[in-house]
Amino acid sequence: MGSPASESEGQPLLPPEPRPCPPGWATGPPDFAGVGAQRCGTTWWHRQIAMHPGVPYRERLHFKEVHFFDSLRGVTVGPEHAEAYARYFARPAEGGVIGEWTPRYMHDGWPLGQIRRLAPDARILVMLRDPVDRFASGYARANRLARERGEPGISAALVEEQRTRGLYAGQVQHVLETFGRERALVLQYERCRADYGGQLARTYAFLGLDPEFRAAAPRAAPRAPRERDMTAAERQRLGREYAPDVARLAEIAPEIDPALWPSVRDLL
Repeated sequence: MGSPASESEGQPLLPPEPRPCPPGWATGPPDFAGVGAQRCGTTWWHRQIAMHPGVPYRERLHFKEVHFFDSLRGVTVGPEHAEAYARYFARPAEGGVIGEWTPRYMHDGWPLGQIRRLAPDARILVMLRDPVDRFASGYARANRLARERGEPGISAALVEEQRTRGLYAGQVQHVLETFGRERALVLQYERCRADYGGQLARTYAFLGLDPEFRAAAPRAAPRAPRERDMTAAERQRLGREYAPDVARLAEIAPEIDPALWPSVRDLL
């Protein structure tokens, strides 16, 4: 369900080639855009959204991650960009809710204003996870991709990028300032696992979908990903580093419960 290309950490991706619009369907701006955060369960939650009968998602037609804005830093987007972006969001004549979820948009920052211009009515989704767990997972993935590219491993610059991706407060504040609270839904991965039905209904309702829908066999939360082995001392150090940011985040987004994040909950 992801983008057909593998994201290289720190490097922009070109968006995939949009698929031809099926006969009788039409394209338009996305109804929703997920903007963050990487390694926080966004692929899993997007799958849950796609199961709803009001979402006309097709595997060989739509993309979970479009990466449309990755290479548009500093660009003033206009009608030609709006037309190109809309080509990714085909819908049948009877309508439906369709969108994308590219986790790096929130961290990069500049896509937020561009999304607001090209998709002024889109609902915005954010999923967050314990920042130390997110760092461990992001580090492991970046290290694997580096080795696949023939490099000895993750660089110091990419380690720092993975660290800053978990500093959520400023990123979420930027989202809320750009789109307004009524257009942004901030989800917590751990809460979605613990209260799957309640959080899914909340998500459906936010997107204008019937919140009572339940799939016959809902897809379970993913297994714990393979992550970087970290010593207890290293986890504690990172927890202390992230704790002030989490305290600020809880003020900005009270729906986030720091008690669900073991790495920081005893430090607040």
